[in-house]
Amino acid sequence: MSTARWRAPGAPAWLRTSLGSTVARRLFLDRAVDFWLGEVDAAWSLTERRARVLSVTRETPDATTFTLDPGPRWPGHRAGQYATVDVEVDGARVRRCYSLASRPGERTVAITVKRVAGGRASAFMHAHLRPGGVVGLGDPCGDFVLPTVLPARILLLSGGSGITPVMSMLRDLAARDALCDVAFVHCARSRDDVIFRAELEGLAARHRGLALTVVLDAEGGPLDAAGLVARVPDAFERDTFLCGPEGMMTAFEAAWAREGAAHRLRRERFGAPRAAPTGAAPPTVTLRLSRSDRSHVADAPGTLLEQLERAGERPAFGCRMGICNACRCTRRAGAVVDTVTGVVSREPDEEIRLCTSVALTDVDLAL
Repeated sequence: MSTARWRAPGAPAWLRTSLGSTVARRLFLDRAVDFWLGEVDAAWSLTERRARVLSVTRETPDATTFTLDPGPRWPGHRAGQYATVDVEVDGARVRRCYSLASRPGERTVAITVKRVAGGRASAFMHAHLRPGGVVGLGDPCGDFVLPTVLPARILLLSGGSGITPVMSMLRDLAARDALCDVAFVHCARSRDDVIFRAELEGLAARHRGLALTVVLDAEGGPLDAAGLVARVPDAFERDTFLCGPEGMMTAFEAAWAREGAAHRLRRERFGAPRAAPTGAAPPTVTLRLSRSDRSHVADAPGTLLEQLERAGERPAFGCRMGICNACRCTRRAGAVVDTVTGVVSREPDEEIRLCTSVALTDVDLAL
């Protein structure tokens, strides 16, 4: 394409510079090449990582494992980390964060997705994603990981689909022949709801250093701190890795704090904990979207992301828990409170996260 086009008098000043025209040509070329690469093979791209689905395994009635080929640009992950996954639903890209259940060092990666009622991504993946399909795959993230120097005694504690990151840890420990003194306690509604049940039982049978306990709600659950200590007497003396439903997380965090063992507890949440707002929200607020020149009256409680979605907007988002920053935007005016930190943001032109922010007044967003 001619350089003259980029330097035409009507073009923006930055585009008429040598650097600007080079960037424009490169951007045009990359997009064009990306389009034709995608036409040949949907997994090929110059601008993003795409992973091909190799296999689909039903773990429980509502949980499925997707084994992915991440391609040669995959940087590798640490046991316990997560990655963003993009799928196209009804012509729109939907992004979610999923823990990587596979152990580090494998050529493939695996995510185990629990179908969520009303969930766009999980419902689509369960219904339509098959071997040969392609998804977008972000870099591995998160600090819920095994330390470089392994503790002498480890407790892996999970509930429901919270088993996925700790399963990566368990697989990693097994591959390193480091299952010396590991207690694994998993909570589920019923035996049929235990994700990875056969593999867990096989690992426990092969490794004398792994003590596996499965606690079922249908047989006297849910598990509390006293019940945990009855099964693992030295629980508070172990380096513990916890992931599960919010109620379970909150209860065990309080128990570790009471025992003075909070420093031994590491946890991963699938949802943001809610802090008490420092001010009461009015019954209704107006959300103004300055870029699109639209306004919505929000008369139901919820985060800005939830209120915008109820109004028919489709703002970008990812994890919905304040981690990935995909929903980050500029709040130009108004006041919001962050439900994770409890911090109130009032100054103009501050960056906020839609998924963890609740409006305290009318709000103007750069959307």
